[in-house]
Amino acid sequence: MDDRKFRTAMGKFATGVTVIATEVEGDIHGMTANAFMSVSLDPKLVVISIGEKAKILNKIKESKIFTVNILAAEQQELSMIFAGQLKEHKEVIFDRLDGKPVLAGAVAQIACEVSAEHVEGEHTLFIGKVTDIHLEDAEPLLFYSGKYRSLTEEKPVTI
Repeated sequence: MDDRKFRTAMGKFATGVTVIATEVEGDIHGMTANAFMSVSLDPKLVVISIGEKAKILNKIKESKIFTVNILAAEQQELSMIFAGQLKEHKEVIFDRLDGKPVLAGAVAQIACEVSAEHVEGEHTLFIGKVTDIHLEDAEPLLFYSGKYRSLTEEKPVTI
């Protein structure tokens, strides 16, 4: 199969949208990603997948920390900023969770310490030990088939 067919097939899996963030020597670095999942409840572990060409890869290797910010529906612009899709420079303000940089208003902020890393193909999988979580009551930003989406509540069926 060709690369396009593989990408199209993977795009058929609806995901949330996250911004992965880390900090090195006082500088915060972020990247939009949807390659994120929970791994274990005991211990509490998550995994992120970062491509070898991503600028943040070596930053996470150096800092040994990262946060996962699961974006809210109204945070599409933040997703676009950290995906490099917006040409104009916009300053982004970060809050802190367990001393790590997080985005205010995210549906979930998950602070992690790197517990392991595995190189697979052209990506590095970082296993993160969750050190703290903050939750907001908001609708998530979704991504499906190359487009941003949002949840719509189904109306109850009357019989």
